[in-house]
Amino acid sequence: MTLWHPDGPDLVLQGDNLALLPHLPDASFSLIYLDPPFNTGRTRTHRTLRTMRAEAPAGHDVEPNTPGARTGFRGHSYHAIAERLRAYDDRFDDYWGELEPRLQEARRLLAASGTLYLHLDYREAHYAKVLLDAMFGRDCFLNEIIWAYDYGGRARSRWPAKHDTILVYVKDPDAYHFDNAAVDREPYMAPGLVTAEKAARGKLPTDVWWHTIVTTTGRERTGYPTQKPEGIVRRMVQASTRPGDWVLDFYAGSGTLGAVAQSTGRRFVLIDENPEAIAVMRERLRMPA
Repeated sequence: MTLWHPDGPDLVLQGDNLALLPHLPDASFSLIYLDPPFNTGRTRTHRTLRTMRAEAPAGHDVEPNTPGARTGFRGHSYHAIAERLRAYDDRFDDYWGELEPRLQEARRLLAASGTLYLHLDYREAHYAKVLLDAMFGRDCFLNEIIWAYDYGGRARSRWPAKHDTILVYVKDPDAYHFDNAAVDREPYMAPGLVTAEKAARGKLPTDVWWHTIVTTTGRERTGYPTQKPEGIVRRMVQASTRPGDWVLDFYAGSGTLGAVAQSTGRRFVLIDENPEAIAVMRERLRMPA
């Protein structure tokens, strides 16, 4: 079964992404943006830590053709890294048992010039960085982006959490596309310290993105609870794709990647298993049911 063709129309697909992704061809997408559930509701229990001896380097006890048998941190294989994480936190499988095979699919689906943007919060970002270093290779790590915003909890017993982490990995460190000149500029925080010409032009974003959430009265608001602002996704699309390129989001939610793709001349495939999300996306993107 073929779900998609590069000369076909943009797609919004409903279903389990792990069942649908194998029907998409290898190396088809220039950008994959993933905003999976943040795992905020898992039960917190005390566990006794147990140590585990370092595994052999990749290729020693893992067959070379085994999915994920890639050299990672200090020469260890992806599987060895995953096992070590399981040894230190028995709750690891609660979340990564679901996300792990989907990230393997994401890597397969990226074009040689392609880029993965994985959007997480503080609960899982540290696990993800270690695993993706091993899965993709440390030389494929491009950036850790901090998206800082001005809304959320007001904790009094710790510093309030006001940011998300977006991990950026490329398929091939010698072939990836990145064009910072195509990205919308932002105001200088201290415009009086630069020339009037520079202040008027604005500056290129760094790896810290100050951007508000989708406001309750904003034009782009759909009402979907996990909706992300178009402004942060647009930066990814502008920098890591060219007009006409295909982009993929298989935790698509409200369809922000599709909306940005439409407005910037890119093509998209969006997947979600929630019928509510599919309805929101089709209305937002003006696509027939």
